[in-house]
Amino acid sequence: MEEELLQKKSYTKVIDFIKKQIILGELKIGEKLPAERELSAILGISRNSVREAIRTLDNMGVISSKQGAGNFLTGNFESSLIESMSMMFLLNKINYEQISQLRRGLETQALLLAIDNISENEINELKEIILELDAENGNNSEEMNVKLDKKLHYHIAFASKNYLIIDILEALSEVMDRFIGDLRREILMNEKRKYMLQEAHKEMVKSLVTKDKSLAYESINKHFSVVDENLLEKSDEALLKINQKGINIRNM
Repeated sequence: MEEELLQKKSYTKVIDFIKKQIILGELKIGEKLPAERELSAILGISRNSVREAIRTLDNMGVISSKQGAGNFLTGNFESSLIESMSMMFLLNKINYEQISQLRRGLETQALLLAIDNISENEINELKEIILELDAENGNNSEEMNVKLDKKLHYHIAFASKNYLIIDILEALSEVMDRFIGDLRREILMNEKRKYMLQEAHKEMVKSLVTKDKSLAYESINKHFSVVDENLLEKSDEALLKINQKGINIRNM
């Protein structure tokens, strides 16, 4: 036990050292960390402790380890967010409804920020996506519709210029795709919902063009009313399957 505590204390020295280097401006995104041997000598700890710290930082998304090249500071937290949220979902700490509620709040804020920060080029890109969606709706191509839908939401989030919102939304989108399967595709296969979703998309883009924040709120709420309706159906289906198997969901 005493040895384990010493090991833990040793590897935190590496993490503290990296933090200090970042604060001092000695280490920036994309730059290579000192070699394991060098860190071991600088901090006076074993190379095993250094490796443990490197693994921890890698799992956190702080660094990226490249075989034969070394360890680089990346600050890519999206992957760790995805895994954390996935575990929360599996452990019943979050559910469909909570994910959708968080997405609604973040996408509302992203759209409002985008109204203030979006460039003319970004607006033109969104208009082009809307035209592509209109064309694909006529072709009934669900696969392309799904890609364009995700592209539109990503572009709006990116236009917010808030990179924390962007990372969290990307993670939420990945978690929804993992555990809710073909949610977007199922919505788009229903003609009424597909039409409602596209109208909401158009209004979202229009709110960016006209700088109309009231329309932004209205369009996001329209969009998520369609998503939540479909989520509720999927949730009911899941509960029905559980009950048919004779599992007491109250004990889950």
